[in-house]
Amino acid sequence: MKTKKFAALFAALALGATGLAGCNRDGDTGDGSTSDGGAAEGGQTVHLLVSTLSNPFFVQLRDGAEQEADALGIELEILDAQDDAVTQTNQLNNALATGADAVIVNPVDSDAAVPGVTGLLDGDVPVIAVDRGVTDVDVTSFVSSDNVQGGQLAADALAEAMGETGEAIVLQGIPGSSASRERGEGFNEGISAYSDITVSGTQTANFDRAEGLNVATNLLQANPAVSGIFAENDEMALGAVEALGARAGEDVFVVGFDGTDDGLAAVSDGTMVATIAQQPEELGRLAVQQAKKALDGEETEAVVPVEVVAVTEENVADFQ
Repeated sequence: MKTKKFAALFAALALGATGLAGCNRDGDTGDGSTSDGGAAEGGQTVHLLVSTLSNPFFVQLRDGAEQEADALGIELEILDAQDDAVTQTNQLNNALATGADAVIVNPVDSDAAVPGVTGLLDGDVPVIAVDRGVTDVDVTSFVSSDNVQGGQLAADALAEAMGETGEAIVLQGIPGSSASRERGEGFNEGISAYSDITVSGTQTANFDRAEGLNVATNLLQANPAVSGIFAENDEMALGAVEALGARAGEDVFVVGFDGTDDGLAAVSDGTMVATIAQQPEELGRLAVQQAKKALDGEETEAVVPVEVVAVTEENVADFQ
């Protein structure tokens, strides 16, 4: 339709070299993206825009998406925003300019993704949000864990480990991401039920292990009586474990979120008391399924929930 053609032309002119780079489907596109090769002539091409592939959770999400795409005969082009919202905006615009049939986006920033996602939807390109939503935008489908419930489960697990008393600190994820907001909301709601627990410090560590180490070190120095840490993902939790050294699991109890292999190993060895396990491969698989439904003219589900589970020493073996 004309609207889509004009939008695509405008995006292509505005992006210039970035748009050209995004057309390269045989390797590095020059904007932090990778791909598996070009679409077969007449086939369906779906762009998977991932916030970062340096996080094992999103590697598993990508793997699940790739497996399902192969099974359904979809060409999946994978682009890594490297946790940069501007890069991801360019990737969203480029998906429209280069004629992607559908887009699956895991937003770096739920607010910053709005213009690019809106442009795609206005151009009749289905958009599936996965793991993180897009603020105030009715995407074609949203595939996500129940992050609020997960935050509440984390609060209960941490409170139990702390004996329902003491000081805790919180390591937050990327500001503006729906996952961070919702996990924080659930945790705050859950921990408020324990009147003898005080949250004495909260700071972002951007879902990053190295930042988790630095932020936890600083917060622990400022709050030496802390006996509990909630980190909104396993990478930050593992950074906190490193900051604690021998105190992890002995004097200070750490709860993470995601259920990554490293997080589960830390629960197994006792340095983390719990992680809230998502199913990243299932998230990727279901997102591709919803994209396929949209492309085939079938009805999609507005929200596709994926179960989360609190993993502790008692049940960790079931997840490894």
